[in-house]
Amino acid sequence: MNILILIIFGILGAVLTFYVSEKFKISAVKSSALLSLVLALFFYFFPSVVNPFLSKNIPLVFFGTSFIGMVSPQIKVGYKRLAISGAIFPLLFIFKSDFFEGFGGALGALAFISLLATLGFSDLLMNKRNILRSIVYVKNKVNK
Repeated sequence: MNILILIIFGILGAVLTFYVSEKFKISAVKSSALLSLVLALFFYFFPSVVNPFLSKNIPLVFFGTSFIGMVSPQIKVGYKRLAISGAIFPLLFIFKSDFFEGFGGALGALAFISLLATLGFSDLLMNKRNILRSIVYVKNKVNK
């Protein structure tokens, strides 16, 4: 149940950051900061609304997924892909290894991995016909 709640806040973090940035024509950084600050202050002043695990991790997940929402509008990522990336992030966040401990930038790195995986997989699905043609082309060149 906790992971499902984190996934919901992950989706909200990515989508709302992008939406606020585009709708109100403010920078993505300001949009991320504003939304994250509001959520963090809520959990700071009302920590007992949810269990301690969620009270600690919802702001972190939301802040991390707001990095996903800072993607450039020129990428034409779309809200579906943002939502998928926002859903992947909490899973990576919860199950990450200790590799990121002490290095800093873990939230940004996880956001990058989530968005890159989503974009790569969706492009792979959209272009599978072109990829298959390319594989056949390369195979034919190698066999000659």
